[in-house]
Amino acid sequence: MASERLQFHEMGIDDRLLKAVADLGWSQPTLIQEKAIPLALEGKDLLARARTGSGKTAAYAVPVIQRILASKQSVREQDVKALILVPTKELGQQVQTMIRQLTAFCSRDVRVADVSGKADVSTQRPILMEKPDIVVGTPSRILAHLNAQNLLLHSSLEMLVVDEADLLFSFGFEADLKNLLCHLPKIYQSFLMSATLSEDVQSLKELLLHNPVILKLQGSQLPDSSQLQQYSINCEEEDKFLLIYTLLKLRLVQGKTLLFVGAVDRSYRLKLFLEQFGIPTCVLNSELPVGSRCHIISQFNQGFYDYIIAADEESLAVPAEGAASAEAAAGKGKKKKNSEKAGKTARADNPGTALSFISHKEVALLSDVEEALTGDHSGSVLKPYKFKMEEIEGFRYRCRDAMRSVTKQAVREARLKEIKQELLNSEKLKTYFEDNPRDLQLLRHDKDLHPAVVKPHLRNLPDYLIPDTLRNVINPLSCKNRRKRKEKPKLGVVKTSFKNTRGKDPLKSFRYTRGKNRKGKAAQS
Repeated sequence: MASERLQFHEMGIDDRLLKAVADLGWSQPTLIQEKAIPLALEGKDLLARARTGSGKTAAYAVPVIQRILASKQSVREQDVKALILVPTKELGQQVQTMIRQLTAFCSRDVRVADVSGKADVSTQRPILMEKPDIVVGTPSRILAHLNAQNLLLHSSLEMLVVDEADLLFSFGFEADLKNLLCHLPKIYQSFLMSATLSEDVQSLKELLLHNPVILKLQGSQLPDSSQLQQYSINCEEEDKFLLIYTLLKLRLVQGKTLLFVGAVDRSYRLKLFLEQFGIPTCVLNSELPVGSRCHIISQFNQGFYDYIIAADEESLAVPAEGAASAEAAAGKGKKKKNSEKAGKTARADNPGTALSFISHKEVALLSDVEEALTGDHSGSVLKPYKFKMEEIEGFRYRCRDAMRSVTKQAVREARLKEIKQELLNSEKLKTYFEDNPRDLQLLRHDKDLHPAVVKPHLRNLPDYLIPDTLRNVINPLSCKNRRKRKEKPKLGVVKTSFKNTRGKDPLKSFRYTRGKNRKGKAAQS
């Protein structure tokens, strides 16, 4: 019961921290916070698994701040006491914001600096020379500062936090992380926070933690059904594309949307298909460098795109604040991945929706997926998505028309185009292209051999095709409320009118409007 749960004021936290927590509107700790904070305050190493948006950041931020406040009562020397490693620039900014909110009433005693951005290392040097109490950054950026001697940790560091530990490996930071460890002291308190306990996370535990307390919260790793609505619909290959087109084109799905498919090639196929209808999307390709993927996620969060398409094997860190996201999964049936994908929406206290498309080949795997999603709860989590496919039958010919343009060659060209852009933007190849300008010229002028042929007429959706049952629910930005613009008469065109011509010479009813002088008197014939 809620009354039996440990409250913030019972944890021995500094009054200034408690006041900040109250200002944030946190009436009671989340489950991970209730379990992790007291153990961390005892000085124990922690390996905590909890779902995304469950309050993991505050679970380690509160004890980190508390320990710094306590140490400053006896030692006034300014030094870097805590290092927080994150997989992305966006997450680094979020962590810094959270810590600043928690230190609102002790900002003079606890300072935080985020160096995960793309600014030059030399530009960030003055920030680190002030020795902030807490430094936040990606492993590669922290390692760069250590090598440049902008940051010294071997004698001062007391706490190390690895946030989203599973994603650090997915984003290719394994080598940087291991090289970074030799710059740390032999003794420090460690926190590993992760949404999953993968083999990579287990190996990292062996490197960093000494007799850790493992917090593996029981039950589903997904939000409650009041926050996350999960649906499934049985449909075959063509119907999947038809339904996605309908949901996005009529804007029946609101907010930022993540679309998961079964393979990278299929990601580009769906992207080219949706572009036929003027629906802009971006592909999060796991084969691209980490920096490029982070840039795509950044554009998604900034609103450049409403839709991201990713394959099942892609690990996605999308800190999309305030977005009610939806998921359209092609459904390869791996229960762990389905659970993780659904967890990408309904982050923190935001509502979300997950929609899975299930073909007849995947029905047998549905029970395994539901078992992973249900956890300790009884009953079915996946509700049937009741959508009358017969009502959108009029859209089918348009989808088939679009699919004819999305050939295997077109998908291949789209992937090559992206690789070409990576080469042009590569900092490592910049010197090479300066020495070999001809290669750069050839790369820039290399044309696509088999691009997808975009059919302009598919961008517009005729009103007569929209089912009557959907006219009252579609978004006003869709085609329903388009106003037809009245075309202005072209200059120099003869206009005729036979109104009120009784008793007059009909030949004199013709008027000619001069193009150069529209306000002048019209010449009568």
